[in-house]
Amino acid sequence: MKLGIIGSGKIVADFLTIAGDLPDTELVAIFGTERSIPKMEVMKNEYGIEKIYTDYEECLQDSDIDTVYIALPNHLHYSFTKDALLRGKNVICEKPFTLKFSEFIELRNIAKENHLILIEAITTQYLSNYLSIKESIRALGDLKIIECNYSQYSSRYDAFKKGEILPAFNPKAGGGALMDINIYNIHFVVGILGKPNSVTYLANVERDIDTSGILLLNYPTCKVVCIGAKDSTAPIRSLIQGDKGSIVLNGSANVCDSFELNMNGEDSRIIDNKVHPHRMFEEFCEFARMIQESDYTKAHDMLEQSQMVMEVVEEALSDAGIKLG
Repeated sequence: MKLGIIGSGKIVADFLTIAGDLPDTELVAIFGTERSIPKMEVMKNEYGIEKIYTDYEECLQDSDIDTVYIALPNHLHYSFTKDALLRGKNVICEKPFTLKFSEFIELRNIAKENHLILIEAITTQYLSNYLSIKESIRALGDLKIIECNYSQYSSRYDAFKKGEILPAFNPKAGGGALMDINIYNIHFVVGILGKPNSVTYLANVERDIDTSGILLLNYPTCKVVCIGAKDSTAPIRSLIQGDKGSIVLNGSANVCDSFELNMNGEDSRIIDNKVHPHRMFEEFCEFARMIQESDYTKAHDMLEQSQMVMEVVEEALSDAGIKLG
């Protein structure tokens, strides 16, 4: 995979720390604004990135790049992904894919028409521990209750309360608790149960954006609560309860560290099958494999997952009366 990195923010800095561990990924270029040049120069020198671009069109014309990684603020995902697909590049797009479901469908159609791989960078779906959780739930019998809580007080919330609107709490930029952190919980649940029958979002809304909220997902025989908060904090964990046992995941759904398997009447067991300490390693290994092997079947399956999540997000925002973009 010959990668062009689009963006130079925190998520890019985090990704670059494991780039050297990815044998099938070549860092061809990084794109950013003129004011980001000093930062990109440091990244280029430290991680062996070949080129720097400040013109996106010029970056997309680079024939050495076969895939771009869109790591920009949420509201830019759609336009930058669309431009890349129309110029023949495979795209890895950070979560959430887009602000609107219709935008996602348009991108999906463009990728299909041009035989390109389009994939969402969502760590949860590729982590070995998450895959182990999906296998372990078979032993739990009939699933009854799932509760996911990702509540983390945002340092930007203090500024927000004082009237400063940063992207994390800006509806025009696709901010808010649902899109930022609760979306990991949605992926966690939808990856196990599929699309719910109904969606209800009980949001704490301040100045047109959800600073926290409780998402209720209704399945025929299982009831789900997904809590996401940027205005308060709590122990971050997920619980899966069946009539024969339960699973406890301590920590966030996008990291999936070791989990506890509790069977009725038996001692609990700790399971940890992670293959790398960094949460982004496994997803990028799989992205590179899909692109190298032109594995459209797997890419299609992952897009199906993302589509269900986007449908849940759209229903949730509508239910809470929140308009993004």
